[in-house]
Amino acid sequence: MSQTNEQQVARERQRAFLIAVLDEGDDLGELRELLRTGGVDVVGQMVQHRDKAHPNSYLGPGKVEELKAQLEATGANVVAADDELSPRQERTLEKELDVPVVDRTAIILDIFADHAATSEGKLQVELAQLQYNLARLRGLWTHLDSLAGGIGAAGGGAATRGPGERQIEIDRRLARDRISSLRRQLVEVRASRETMRAERERGHLPNVALAGYTNAGKSTLLNALTGAEVGVRNRLFHTLDPTTRAARLSGRQYLFTDTVGFIRKLPHQLVEAFGATLEETKLADLLLHVVDASQEEDEMLEMVRAVEDVLEEIGAVEGPRVLVLNKADLLTDDRRRELGVRHPEGVLVSAATGEGLDVLRDRIEDEFARTLRPMELLLPYSDGGRLAELHDLAGELEREDTPDGVLVRASVPAGVAARFARYATANGSRNGAPG
Repeated sequence: MSQTNEQQVARERQRAFLIAVLDEGDDLGELRELLRTGGVDVVGQMVQHRDKAHPNSYLGPGKVEELKAQLEATGANVVAADDELSPRQERTLEKELDVPVVDRTAIILDIFADHAATSEGKLQVELAQLQYNLARLRGLWTHLDSLAGGIGAAGGGAATRGPGERQIEIDRRLARDRISSLRRQLVEVRASRETMRAERERGHLPNVALAGYTNAGKSTLLNALTGAEVGVRNRLFHTLDPTTRAARLSGRQYLFTDTVGFIRKLPHQLVEAFGATLEETKLADLLLHVVDASQEEDEMLEMVRAVEDVLEEIGAVEGPRVLVLNKADLLTDDRRRELGVRHPEGVLVSAATGEGLDVLRDRIEDEFARTLRPMELLLPYSDGGRLAELHDLAGELEREDTPDGVLVRASVPAGVAARFARYATANGSRNGAPG
């Protein structure tokens, strides 16, 4: 049996009890979905309403006692917290409850590890896991702390530290060395990615990035817009590695890039590790923010804010963007009217059925039309390569065969206008082409 299959079998035997500290409410649906994605059953939950988590035990001492009884009654054999726990909180809970305790970050990292398919994705996940575990190494060796303390008390000094303390130092050094190695490898991967991106930019094809909450339907939308066959499944974080596909709109070729899905409380370790991947959203000419419009309005807005927070963290807040309200096929008439009032700037589509995709294509073209420069060019017949290049960049154009060459009127991306400047007619220069 493979390691992955063994892990899956082990998870299927896990029965998780959920805990959370919230200001109000008791909705732990997303944590349940995360665990479902990881193959873990949920047998109960407990929410404590307080301003902030207890610094030592996450839940207050009284709630921890209640939790013990709940674990026994439900037969739970693991506790899952809806926040990232400090090492102290994790150790305290495990000592009090006598069952393993995992937090939201560990669950997400575990899912990412399962879903990473490419070498880059695997490197990124391993880096995030090591960064997360580095602060928790002491907790792995607490069973040797008393030995270390006894020896230290007798003789004092670093030379007499016990095996627990020495092992912690060894583990930390090994972890830091591996982190440094992974970062070097990711720098090389990033350089390769930048080379490929430079090749794309040399052609100056418009690049559209799809970003959004996990499971919002980005991959389905990519397939619908480009005719690609990117794998799609109804699970969180199905897509980890960016996928770029080409499509033509009104004759002009565009590149569409699907990116990793976001989530509330996305671990900072992952944001850092997936920085090169997420950079696709930062460098894109246009960002499609895809949302699941079938959610309740408050829930949808929370998802929108979670995505915006990550985009701000990576510096992708500037530049044009379009709000894409996906999953229209699941909406009631009332919900459709509500979305029209609350989000008049959004484009309502169904990537699954094709509804609204023509409107979205028109919107994408309109956004790029604002960046185009009208030019009139006279291309010699001997320079047919330039004419072919112009077709790719400008899409639809007007052409007229003359004795001196092909007279072309086209709207060209501003970034490549200088490339055709020497072919500009006097009229073309007056239209804004560099002379």
